[in-house]
Amino acid sequence: MPIKAALEVKDAEEKLDGSVKFYFGNQETPKIASKLGTDVSNRKTNAVGKSDEKACNWAFLSAMIALEKRAKQLGANAVVNIVSYYMKNTMSSTTEFECHAGAVIAGVALKGDFVNVA
Repeated sequence: MPIKAALEVKDAEEKLDGSVKFYFGNQETPKIASKLGTDVSNRKTNAVGKSDEKACNWAFLSAMIALEKRAKQLGANAVVNIVSYYMKNTMSSTTEFECHAGAVIAGVALKGDFVNVA
């Protein structure tokens, strides 16, 4: 699924406050001043009556909100090297995330490094 489209939905603009920057895959980042940790955000959502796209975007947004919250807890201003990490299988992309959608549940797992950038 496309990252850009998921981040452009109305809910993303309302739920992510912009205080933490996100960098996917091997996307170029500003100079990293310090690394504060690595974590996984695994989110699922009810997919009943929703298109795969809508359910996947919602699960992705939930995972991003969790990464933002964890970054703030650690005092990080960015999450870098974000990869899809569904069932502990890494899929790295600067433009897409992996989502598994079924009739009842859609799930997205993201893994990233919490850092402070210059």
